[in-house]
Parts: sequence; C-alpha cells; structure tokens
Amino acid sequence: MNSIFKGKAYGTATVGERGQFVIPSGLRKALSLKPGDQIMVFAKLDKRVISLMPEKDFSHFLERASKLISKLENKIPRK
Repeated sequence: MNSIFKGKAYGTATVGERGQFVIPSGLRKALSLKPGDQIMVFAKLDKRVISLMPEKDFSHFLERASKLISKLENKIPRK
C-alpha cells in the first residue's frame, strides 16, 4: 500500500445511486476548491486507485510541460 498511497487520508465518501460522491470538506479546503470548480479524474485500474486534481492545476502542469518540451526540441539539431 505504501507505493500506492502517499499522502493524508481525508475521510470517506459514499457513492450515490447516480454515481456521485462528495469530496470531504477537509480536502476541499486543502485544495481551495469552490462550487463549480472542475476536477480531473485519473485512475490506475490495475491498482483500483482513483486520483483527483483541480483542473486549473492540471492546466498549469500542461502549460509548463509544453514549454519544457519546446525548449528541449530547440536543443535538438535539425537535419
């Protein structure tokens, strides 16, 4: 379990009839989530793990990754 979960436990959530669940308030506060915020949902199906990330943080990650890739591409000699 150590390799799967590194972090803090924030409680449990119950999946309702429509597949919805409430993110525990402590985690919402820790991530500064507000009503209407978008969440990216990732899963490691083989490990049965679900991960959540605020969409704004994921977008920021993609922007930084894109800039880094561009810098690396510029360092590769062209034929």
